[in-house]
This record gives sequence, structure tokens and C-alpha cells, in this order.
Amino acid sequence: MSAPSPHRPPSTRTTVLLAVLAAVAAALGTLVLVRADDGLTVRQVTVGGVPMTEVRAGAPTPDVRRPGVVIAHGFAGSGRLMRPIADTVARRGAVALLFDFAGHGANPARLGADVPSARLAADMDAAVGHLRSMPDVDEHQIMLVGHSMGAGAVTRYAADHPEIARTVAISLPSAGELPPGRPAELLLIVGGAEFPAFRRAADDAVGRGASMGRRPAVVVPGVEHISVLFAPRTHREIAHWLPSADGNAAPRPLARLAGAALLVLAFGVGVVPLAALLLPTRATPSRRPAPRPTPAPQPAPAHDGPAPPPGPAVEAAARRATARTGVAALTLTAYAVLAVALPIHLGLTSALPVGARWWLLPLVLAGCLLFLLGVELAAADRAWRHLLVVAVAVLVLATSAVVGLAPGFVLLVVPLFALLLGWHAVWAAVLRRYAAPRWLSALLGAALVSWPIATTLPLS
Repeated sequence: MSAPSPHRPPSTRTTVLLAVLAAVAAALGTLVLVRADDGLTVRQVTVGGVPMTEVRAGAPTPDVRRPGVVIAHGFAGSGRLMRPIADTVARRGAVALLFDFAGHGANPARLGADVPSARLAADMDAAVGHLRSMPDVDEHQIMLVGHSMGAGAVTRYAADHPEIARTVAISLPSAGELPPGRPAELLLIVGGAEFPAFRRAADDAVGRGASMGRRPAVVVPGVEHISVLFAPRTHREIAHWLPSADGNAAPRPLARLAGAALLVLAFGVGVVPLAALLLPTRATPSRRPAPRPTPAPQPAPAHDGPAPPPGPAVEAAARRATARTGVAALTLTAYAVLAVALPIHLGLTSALPVGARWWLLPLVLAGCLLFLLGVELAAADRAWRHLLVVAVAVLVLATSAVVGLAPGFVLLVVPLFALLLGWHAVWAAVLRRYAAPRWLSALLGAALVSWPIATTLPLS
């Protein structure tokens, strides 16, 4: 049990206000997410073991053929991460098809470590084949859009399949495998704040004559490797690059992120009233003058033999306290899982475990729990120490990636890792105001951090 804290728990009035704020934010977030689907028809299918999502404006119309767009996500992403792009092209009259590469999202297959490009090509072939088979898709107006790893997959596929009308490569990792002049109709997009290697890859593709008649790549200012997917400029460029367009609906790339942010706010402040409901408050120092000392009572005569056992009332109180702590631990842990998984899944990327991720999840949870128990011990119930330890851990992780001790991909997830650890630091500060053991705070943090890691890292 952690040491008593000098801080008072929030007053009843503050707790009620936070509960109301959480309810309002949850309602608004749900409304925003629901309205993000206005006018769109979504259908989930699985083809050749590959989970796919069809997105179109209105219902299928076999008598009217539309352009078709296959959208490929990047490493550690999923089709859900690319959903805003699907919404944009669907509202411009195209049929969008999202899918999960092997080892990603809802696809339980393994990506493979030997020749992953072959598996990516097979998944691409399944997606393009399914799109061509749709009765309302014009097979002569197929466009491919890919991000990062997906950008490499779609450019290679388009280079080998000249029947592809147009291709969009966002943050292309490398152009080394592209033959000169292919794909002929290629739009290159790169974020202005990305690592220099992505800009060099785009310039290399342009130099090979594979970009809109040697036109320079489109550089979207102020965005990095992930935020480039949600930049309005990115969506406008993709919409203008469609083989044909019907309608001029303005892109809304931030709609789902806004809804998810409101849900994060709801869960973030909602932990205060939930903790007040489940956990006893700590005793706080009294401000009244200390009473005069009274003579100490005379000690009872010593007697031999063991101490008398605690009475039934004491044992019953101990059992109630243990049961209350157990209920609080289960409830708050489930709340932490919902707090991180629901907003991510609805507004960002796939966060539901499938296949081997179910056994990977407890392993990652155990590792995060050990780490955060160490953080709690080092923090010694001081919020500034907690933040300092977290900052050092994030710095060490980022430095390891820079010097090559960890994969370079780690640099892309360091901001998310820092955000999750900061979230836990705030919750830990809340729990310190109540009679919560340190292990409970560490358990909640482990749930917050481990769930995104276990559900997004690829299965190789």
C-alpha cells in the first residue's frame, strides 16, 4: 500500500461536475462518429482470408459504373487507419476498398519474415480482384492508394499491371524497385516534417520518370509520417487524381479523429468519479488545533502466551476491504481497456485482438506491468518524479532507435508511447488521492499501454 498523500481528493461537487463533463463528451463523441458515416454505405467482406471493407456513397448501382480505389495501409497500420481517405473518394463518386495486410488489423495470417513483399502482393491481388468483380465498378478506372509500406506495395503492383489507371503513393519508403517510367500515372505525396529518406524516395521516383510527367512530388507542409494521412491537402490531391469524379464534396479527414478525441476526454475525466465511487478516500490532515495531551493510560499487566486472535468484526472488515479492492481493480482495469481501445478502434486504427494476438496480449501486459511497477516505486508517490521517470524512459527508447539499437520504426511510435505514459501519469495522480495500492495504478497503466502495442504491431 502506498504511503498516505497530503493531497485531498476532489470535492463531491467537483466529482459530479466531472461526471457530467464525461457524459457530455461521450455523447458528443458518439454523435460525431455516427455523423462521419452520413451518406455512406459500408460493407464488410472476407476474400481469400483477407478482411476487406467496401465504402461507397449510397447503395450499389449496377447500371452506373464508378471508379474503384484500393487503399493500402502502412506497417503496423490497418484498413481502419485509411478510412478517412476512403470516405473522401467515396463522396467523390468512387467505390473505395480497404483491406488488412497479413499480420495487421483483423487479418490473423502471418506476414512472414522471409519474403514479405510476396505476401503483400498476394493480398493486393486479392483486393484488386475483388474490386474488379463489383458490378458497379468500372474495371478500366482502377486507382491504387498506399501509405508507407502500402505505398511500396501499390507502386510495385501498378508497375507490374499497366491496366491500373492511376496510383497514389503517400510517404513512399523507397523507389529502388521501380522500373524507369513505371507506373506512368503516379502521384507522390510526402509530409514536409517527415524523415528526409521519404523525401529522397519521392525525388528518386520522380527522377525515374514515374510521376505525372516528371512533375515534382507534392509536399504537404507541417505534417509528419502519420498526420500526412489526415491533412486536408492530402485528401484534395487524392480526390483530384481520381480517374473521374462525380461531385465536389469537401473532404472531412479529421471527423473521426475529433470523435475519438472526445471519447478520450470522456474516459480521461470519467476516472475521477469512478475512483470516488469504488475507492475509499484517504484520511487528510486536520486543520483544527491539536488537543491538549492527556495522561497516557497505564499499560495492562503483561501476560504470557500468544496474542488473542482478531475478533469476528475485524475479520469481516478485512474481508470487505479485500473484496472492495478486488472489485475496484477489475472495474478500473476494464475501464482502462475501454478507454484506450474504443477511441483507437472507432477513430484511428484496428484495436481488437485476433488470432495469435490473444496470447500476445497477456505477455505484453505482464511486461508493461513490471515496468510500471518500477515506475511507481521510483516515483515514491510524487507526481513530478513519475513524470521524470517517464520522460527518461521515452528518451532512452528514442535514443535507442536513433543509434540503431532498436528498429527505426520505433521513432514513429514514440509519440504515442509518450502520450499513453503521460495519460497513465495523470491517472496515477488521481489514484494517489484515494486509498489505492501502487500495484493498482501500475495495472491500469499496463492496460493503457499494452493494448495498443499488442493489437497493432504486425505478426511476422
